[in-house]
Amino acid sequence: MPNKFYLEIITPEKTFYRGDVESIQIPALGGDCMIMAGHQPMVFATQPGMIAITADGQRREAFMSEGFIEVRPDATIAFSQAVEWPEDIDERRAEEAKERAEEMVRRNRSAAEYRLNRIALQRAFARLRVKHHEYGDKS
Repeated sequence: MPNKFYLEIITPEKTFYRGDVESIQIPALGGDCMIMAGHQPMVFATQPGMIAITADGQRREAFMSEGFIEVRPDATIAFSQAVEWPEDIDERRAEEAKERAEEMVRRNRSAAEYRLNRIALQRAFARLRVKHHEYGDKS
């Protein structure tokens, strides 16, 4: 039996996931981070992208927005603005958000505005990547 650890993923609206897992791959600011049982305790920021949770030998992917994760000896807790399974992503809404963010990036007026618009664009692209990845559309 593979080593497992307790994982909880929390958003402002709900607890997205709670249970024992073999691993979770998280989009960190410096690149993806794979967490497995016995991982060194740490806290780090996450960026919008795809997470992959492996539980009972099954890998499942989801969209995760910006947030942070705390890896402790007894549990790993992730806090994020939004987390969605592919089937819960509204593709039309994500496309519209991508178009709005692209336009705002083109018209940015300050460094702070530019950064916020880039994050919004990153979230939209990540949602679309997760949605298309789930259904085998690698375009």
